Amino acid sequence: MNEDYLLRIGHLIRDARKHRGWTQQQLADVLNTSQSAVNRIERGHQNLSLEMVARIGEALDSQIVSLGAGPTHLRVNGPTRLSGSITVKTSKNAGVALLCASLLNRGRTTLRQVARIEEVNRLLEVLDSIGVKSRWLNEDNDLEITPSPNLDLSLIDVEAARRTRSIIMFLGPLMHRATSFELPYAGGCDLGTRTVEPHMAALRPLGLEVKATEGSYKCIVHEGVTPTRPIVLTERGDTVTENALMAAALNTGTTVIRNASSNYMVQDLCFFLEKLGVRIDGIGTTTLKVTGCSEIAVDVDYAPSEDPIEAMSLLAAAIVTDSEITIRRAPIEFLEIELAVLTEMGLRYELSEEYVATNGHTRLVDITTLQSQLHSPIDKIHPMPFPGLNIDNLPFFAVIAAVAEGQTLLHDWVYENRAIYLTDLNKLGGKVTLLDPHRVMIEGPTHWSGAEIVCPPALRPAVVILLAMLASKGTSVLRSVYVINRGYEDLAERLNELGAQIETFHDI
Repeated sequence: MNEDYLLRIGHLIRDARKHRGWTQQQLADVLNTSQSAVNRIERGHQNLSLEMVARIGEALDSQIVSLGAGPTHLRVNGPTRLSGSITVKTSKNAGVALLCASLLNRGRTTLRQVARIEEVNRLLEVLDSIGVKSRWLNEDNDLEITPSPNLDLSLIDVEAARRTRSIIMFLGPLMHRATSFELPYAGGCDLGTRTVEPHMAALRPLGLEVKATEGSYKCIVHEGVTPTRPIVLTERGDTVTENALMAAALNTGTTVIRNASSNYMVQDLCFFLEKLGVRIDGIGTTTLKVTGCSEIAVDVDYAPSEDPIEAMSLLAAAIVTDSEITIRRAPIEFLEIELAVLTEMGLRYELSEEYVATNGHTRLVDITTLQSQLHSPIDKIHPMPFPGLNIDNLPFFAVIAAVAEGQTLLHDWVYENRAIYLTDLNKLGGKVTLLDPHRVMIEGPTHWSGAEIVCPPALRPAVVILLAMLASKGTSVLRSVYVINRGYEDLAERLNELGAQIETFHDI
């Protein structure tokens, strides 16, 4: 490798390490080398074998460095004006919850139009490793899942499990398949410390005892345990609610879950569990009353609803490029607050008549955006549990605020460091000031200009950077976009169908 390549690789390794929150010494410990050696690598002063490059990529859970074609990058030529129509794909978060819930069913589960994303791929690798058979049925992404009568949890694919935070949702269903088991620590987006204690507190009354040890959760199931009082969740989290629902689904008594999330993926899980024979009262509210089954062994066919976060991504793409496009099959009941805020900011748009999603419940519309002059909102923008503004939609308001006249305050109170990644917009000409780990002040309008940026390790901020690049003058490069592929299927290609100019390439 020449000196230029060594320096470029070193910088990519340094950025990946920092995004992971590691010191040079922590990376050195994993690699069984010295801190000074890591320092030399990051400064481009250390020759690297292909084996070492691969080991570093594995240690950092990053495609920044890897064997073969290397990491995937995007080259964006702008500014872009989009046109045409695009259909929202099914929910990523509902899809991963339903994959976990399929473990409850000893019959065949068919899920329709599942998002074919890296997060789903990792879960399928985990399921395959413990004996669950799965196969894609067609180009429509219909997926068939057939659990084995006897799962071998000792064979779990640890590496795949560590690369997805969704693995935590195996706790609820697996407690009905084994009296004791271990799960690797969950991975996924780098959004700061997110405690699993709410999961443990929710599942303890249903008989699951979880102890966190070095690298894994050790789980012991106490059979015959039924809650004697309502389970009150200490946080209204989506995955916590889903875990409690799946644990209650095979508890033959009635379980009451209070302070439950009523978000879109939780509702889809409830509708799916009802098809399995579980009775659930209170869907869409914060109190769920679950009457479980002694056994579930049915052939079931279910279609998760469309993804409101992807719909918001497409709305943001239209707004930042001042484009008129039609976003089809948008789940309006999970976008109403977002649209209300955008209306206050001056966005003009048209809505079709409502119609029902394939799941038979979720309300959909087609949204047509119109060219608009936006201004900052009167109040700060902050997320709230449903029916408030969705936590995952908040980052998109950063790029929207950047094209609006005036100052906008975003308060991301849930994650302690996601707001930090929004300052990458400054590299494209934005005026984003980090007030503290939870708040940013954004001043617009912005005169975007192209730049080369390493993809943030958090999914939504990564997409925000890509959308800003659509409006940026000249050529931009977004490096190492694996995190986007975790949550979006063919996003660049689909934006290109609307007129974007995004090229996928590899360089190492």
